[in-house]
Amino acid sequence: MLSGLDHLVITVTDISRAVDFYSRVLGLDVRYRDGERVDLMLGDTALRLHWTATDIQPRAATPTPGSLDICLRSQLPLDEVQRHLEALSVDIELGPVPRQGASSQIESLYLRDPDGNLIEISRPLKPA
Repeated sequence: MLSGLDHLVITVTDISRAVDFYSRVLGLDVRYRDGERVDLMLGDTALRLHWTATDIQPRAATPTPGSLDICLRSQLPLDEVQRHLEALSVDIELGPVPRQGASSQIESLYLRDPDGNLIEISRPLKPA
């Protein structure tokens, strides 16, 4: 019945700060919808930023900054991602570490966005 994910809403306290992080640090393309909603493109899926003080309806019952835990797939090897994050002085909370992804074993790095959301960046592990 369902075929995929169109968009995922991330509640943030500061749209500009979040746009800077997701575009500069993670390299996502930005599409401005209006002053309270911005789409960050991840292939054909959007990470949609909503400002905490928005009156947009309908929305989650308790939209809370810092409550998201998301795993994003990287096209680059994780050592390149790690060097990029270190060059930008972005703290890596954990990793690289082996994990189980949706369809295979992965290797992951963990960091946080400015609102404290947990961002996991992963790559498939090559078979030994």
